[in-house]
Amino acid sequence: MSKVVLVTGGSSGIGKSVSEFLISKDFTVYGTSRNPQNYPDSQFPIVMLDVVDHKSILSCIEEVISKEGKIDVLINNAGAGITGPIEEIPEIEIKRNFDTNFFGPINVIKAVLPHMRQQNSGLIINITSIAGYMGLPYRGIYSASKGALELITEAFRMEIKGFNINMTNVAPGDFATNIAAGRYHAPVLNDSPYKESYGNTLKLMNEHVDSGQDPLLMAKAIFNVINTKKPKVHYKVGEFMQKFSIVLKRILPDRVYEKLLMNHYKL
Repeated sequence: MSKVVLVTGGSSGIGKSVSEFLISKDFTVYGTSRNPQNYPDSQFPIVMLDVVDHKSILSCIEEVISKEGKIDVLINNAGAGITGPIEEIPEIEIKRNFDTNFFGPINVIKAVLPHMRQQNSGLIINITSIAGYMGLPYRGIYSASKGALELITEAFRMEIKGFNINMTNVAPGDFATNIAAGRYHAPVLNDSPYKESYGNTLKLMNEHVDSGQDPLLMAKAIFNVINTKKPKVHYKVGEFMQKFSIVLKRILPDRVYEKLLMNHYKL
């Protein structure tokens, strides 16, 4: 029997690329979307799921289990971007981002764990971000939500290891997807003290996404993780300098690293 994979946020971007690649490798794949009716031509079934809705999560898991009898791999890919000066981002948007990027994945994991425990097997892959390894200017909330998911995975995987369930993170850099269109952008206000620096940084961030790498690289990386007997705690996928920036953060004095980031963003 082929492995059954559930990919949250599988209707577009990285999630879609991963799902289609896994299908080509004979996996049984289910994607999710808040509006599955919008994807009638999908190569794989799209199940309704809103990661901030507990009932929706349970319904999605039960639907896949009822059809396939198991879930071998959960890929927590659904997420949302957010940009802006932290001072100017409304609290409701900060909480909404954490609900999607942090609490949502945790609740999907909680829903699937009893089934994996009963199977005595399973793999959970959390899609985080290289941005989660550092506090980036005007992306601080996003960095914090993805960084929190990185850390909780470290704890989670130790707690579930005794059930023969593995968990890991895969942190992408910039990829050519439609993520920028789905971000919450705090507006560039004419009377804001951050107007010039935020406006310039926002433009730079969008250019990075537009010139990002092919999501197929993420699909291949995740395929390799699935086929690894003992997955590592962390994986990074992206351009050399994006991955190397994590190494630099470990070895450079904090102020030196901060200066490098500010120079990069022309602050």
